Amino acid sequence: MPTEPESPGPALPPGSSTAGAGRVRPPAQAVRRHALRSAPGLAAGRLAPMLPGGLPVASGDSMPDWLEPAMAANGIGSFDWDIRRDVLEGDQRACTIVGLDGADKTDFDRTSASFLALLHPEDAPVVRRRVERAVAELGQCGAYYRTVGPNGTMRAVRFRGRVLADAFGRASRMVGFVWDATVELHKRDRADRMALLREERSRFIKEAARALSEAVTVRDVARVFTELPLPGLPPDGLVLASFEAGRVQILGATGYRPEELAFWDRSVLPPAHPAAEALRNRAPVFIASREEYHERLPEVWTPNSRTGRSSWAFLPLVASGRAIGVCLVSFDDDRELDADERTLLSTLGGLVAQSLARARLHDAEHELAAGLQRVMLPRTVPSVPGVTTAVRYLAAGSGLQIGGDWYDVVPLPGGHVGLVIGDVQGHDVHAAGIMGQLRIALRAYAAEGHPPAAVMARASRFLADLDTDHFATCTYAEVNVDYGVVYAVRAGHLDPVVRRADGSTTVVPVAGGLPLGIAPDEEYRVTRFSLDPGETVVLCTDGLVEARGMDLDEGVARLAAVLSHPLAARDEGGRDPLEDLADRIASQAADSSEREDDIALLLLRWDGPEGGLAAQQLRRRIGQADLARIAEVRAELRDALRRWGVAELIDTAELLSSELVTNAIRHTDRDAMFTARLYREADGDGEGGRARLRVEVEDESDLWPTRRTPGEQASSGRGLMLVEALADGWGVEPRGSGKRMWFELTAAPAA
Repeated sequence: MPTEPESPGPALPPGSSTAGAGRVRPPAQAVRRHALRSAPGLAAGRLAPMLPGGLPVASGDSMPDWLEPAMAANGIGSFDWDIRRDVLEGDQRACTIVGLDGADKTDFDRTSASFLALLHPEDAPVVRRRVERAVAELGQCGAYYRTVGPNGTMRAVRFRGRVLADAFGRASRMVGFVWDATVELHKRDRADRMALLREERSRFIKEAARALSEAVTVRDVARVFTELPLPGLPPDGLVLASFEAGRVQILGATGYRPEELAFWDRSVLPPAHPAAEALRNRAPVFIASREEYHERLPEVWTPNSRTGRSSWAFLPLVASGRAIGVCLVSFDDDRELDADERTLLSTLGGLVAQSLARARLHDAEHELAAGLQRVMLPRTVPSVPGVTTAVRYLAAGSGLQIGGDWYDVVPLPGGHVGLVIGDVQGHDVHAAGIMGQLRIALRAYAAEGHPPAAVMARASRFLADLDTDHFATCTYAEVNVDYGVVYAVRAGHLDPVVRRADGSTTVVPVAGGLPLGIAPDEEYRVTRFSLDPGETVVLCTDGLVEARGMDLDEGVARLAAVLSHPLAARDEGGRDPLEDLADRIASQAADSSEREDDIALLLLRWDGPEGGLAAQQLRRRIGQADLARIAEVRAELRDALRRWGVAELIDTAELLSSELVTNAIRHTDRDAMFTARLYREADGDGEGGRARLRVEVEDESDLWPTRRTPGEQASSGRGLMLVEALADGWGVEPRGSGKRMWFELTAAPAA
């Protein structure tokens, strides 16, 4: 408790001794008078005789006549402590102040230890240290301290003392004054409390400003406001309401029942309502009691009388000179807010107003962006028999949260389905507008029945004709639902990823071209690959697999890891496992607040043809002039046989297929149709037995092949000999206009 710092007193007058031996000690009367004069701002009277049980006082020293009345008028007592004998003396006022009058003080033996025993345990060590330092330095000391009376009552005392030296410069006596400091200490404590409260309020304003600046949406602002701990005046109720077109809308509240708020929510405020007055005058309205409310505003008192509140503060929310809402702070008891409290609430209202205005603008922009994005993207994905699709779109975490990424699923003639994934440069309103035009154009080209390469070339010319200085990356894939064949075209976009039925994944390399809009005359190549029933094609934009601190290879590896997880079975609600897979892929993307680009995701699973055709089948058309197509079909056949688990048939099947296809191309002037099917025969236990591969090549020629023996120098004629030698069975069958050549190979049962 002793808090007042020591301050040096005036120097001793000439003739007094502070150090050194051999000096003449001044008379005791002169020392006493100097000690009384040295206490700053105080005067001492004549020392009174000792009170019973109290401090014995010295007498006989003369003092100026004006000192005693001055000390009496100020309630100041004096003391004299003989340091060497450790004896305390004090006048009557000093004894009264320290609590040694009118009681049995037989335990007080006038020593410093007895005096310290009177002090509060927290204050005694501080007083001891200060006195010891003053004695050692022959200086002054002073402090506040508390004394504990016999009945447990405490009083506050302040003392000032000065140490006097003898002729040899040694500490001899301490003389000084004491006075009751209870009122003074209470003022000091109140000042300390007010300073602490002001510090808490300043800290509260800083924390409130920080929290409100981080609030993004209107909901965030309402949550922050209703959770703010107001220092010094904890409210019993808080309400945040916006104001538009003369109506209020409750945004958030605490301390009120829902039915109490429902009366005012989305209602027109009466002109006499204090909230309406605060909005009208752009100034807070404070009501200190229920009586004041009823007297000032009897028209609107009845609805508010049921809330149980007794005092209110209505704070208008004004931003850019326009009233946008009101804050209500209410208390259960009568409360007359002082100037500091009103200033605090007014400042809080200004912070909430700015944050609410910014949050409303953000929500409006977000709603605009979300609405525009909903219009640009297809509302629903069409259902196509034989395939299952799932789509996701995730907006970027910055800007308007709108971009140029898009997806589309287009039903095509002949039961085929087209898949589109694309990304227009940028993620703003301009990019979204271009994306919308490009999506519609590409969809129209695909729906007209153009082949994939033509669809992509026409889309590139369309974007170039728009003259927007923007380009777009895109992947377009046409899926033959009957046979699970995919014809893919890529324009600067990512390669598709295929998830096999066993959970393994592979990135399918698709021949790529320049992004759309860069070279209007660009020709795109088509890449063909096959799907087995249950396999899924994954198309996505680069925002899913590329981000700051994550390169493309790492992102694709993460995507593959997510795809490899087992799929759950269809739940009771009929939710397809493909939807769960789409959710899992989307969840592994970066958090929306950190995502720098928007993300489009399209998944298609081939479930197999509706007609119940072979579950494992590869069917390709080979153009008459497309001789390079034969090598592509061989590669697809190798991949298919490996996936079907009959890799031991690859070499033989590839050789014999090449012979049949080459024979059909060379001896006809029409296209050939290549079909490979795998049949599995069940053994006696119903388990999987032998696998039988049947390869068919159809053409429209009536000329049947003839087996012959070529000469040693012949360059042809050995094809049917190879087929007959290596195949388990082969033959030729008529089929209307044309024929069908076939061969079969048998694989041993799986171990």
